[in-house]
Amino acid sequence: MSSDSTYESYYVPHNSPLPIFASLGLFLTVYGGGSLLNEIQSGSGGNFGTTVLALGGLVMAVTLFFWFSKVIEENNAKMYSQQMNKSFVWGMSWFIFSEVMFFAAFFGALFYVRFWVVDWIGETDDVVGGRGPSSMIWPDYVPEWPLLNNPNPEQFPAPAGVIGAWGLPLVNTLLLVASSFTVTLAHHAINAGERKKIVGWLVVTIALGLAFLVCQGVEYYEAYAHYGLTLSSGIFGSTFFMLTGFHGAHVTIGTIMLIVMLGRAMKGHFTKTDCFGFEAAAWYWHFVDVVWLLLFVLVYILGT
Repeated sequence: MSSDSTYESYYVPHNSPLPIFASLGLFLTVYGGGSLLNEIQSGSGGNFGTTVLALGGLVMAVTLFFWFSKVIEENNAKMYSQQMNKSFVWGMSWFIFSEVMFFAAFFGALFYVRFWVVDWIGETDDVVGGRGPSSMIWPDYVPEWPLLNNPNPEQFPAPAGVIGAWGLPLVNTLLLVASSFTVTLAHHAINAGERKKIVGWLVVTIALGLAFLVCQGVEYYEAYAHYGLTLSSGIFGSTFFMLTGFHGAHVTIGTIMLIVMLGRAMKGHFTKTDCFGFEAAAWYWHFVDVVWLLLFVLVYILGT
C-alpha cells in the first residue's frame, strides 16, 4: 500500500487450523454440558457427559493457548497497526455485549417465573385473565418465592431452604468488589511504568478471584448437603444454579485471563501505549463483577 494512502496497512495472518479446532472444542463443550445436565436430571450418572465436556474443555484450552501465544508473538514483533488494534477493541466490545445478552436471557427467565408463572399456577387473582389451571392438579401448592413448595413434589422435591444473602454471598460480593479496585490499581501501575506494582496488584486480584471460587464451592456444598437445593429441586434450583453457575464459570475464565496477564507482566510485556491485552482482561473482570452485583441483589437479597 502506498505511503500516502488514507488507510494503514492491515496485517493478514497466515492460514491456520486453530479456528477449526476452536469450533470443535466449542461443539464438544456444549454437547457435553447438555448431556451432563440431562444425565443428572435422569439420574443416570453423567459419565458420558462429563467425559465429552472435559474433552471439549481440553481442546479449547490447548487451542486458545497456541492462538493467544501467536497473537502475543505477532504483537511483540510490531506486526500490528493502529487499524488492527482497533479491531481488537471492537472485537472485545462485541464479545462482552454478547455476554451481557447471555445473562439477560437467564435474568429474563428468572423474572418470568417469579412474577408470572408462580402466580398463574397458583391461581392468584393478580394474574391477568383470572384464575389459573391447577385447582384439581396441585391443590396443596402455595404460590410463593423462593419456591419451597413445588407443584409436583414427587418429580421435583422442593429444597428444605435456600442460601441466605448475608453469609458467603456477602463475602463473595466484598471479594469481587475489592478485586475491581485491585485490577484498576494494576492498570494505573502500567501507566506509571511500575513493574513491581503491576505484578503485586495482579497477584492480589487473582487471589481474590480464587477465594471467590472457593467460597462458591463451599456454598454449593451447603446447598446440596444441607438444604437439598439442587438442579433437580424445581424452578428455583434451576434458575439459581444456572445464574450463579454460569457466573462462576465466567469468574474462572476471568481468573485464567488474569493469570496469563500476570505471566506477561513478569516478562515486561506491557507499556502505557501497548497494553490492550491487559485492558481486555480488565474489562472482562469488571463485567463479571457487575453481573455478580446484579445476582447478589436479584437472586440473593430479593430472591430469598
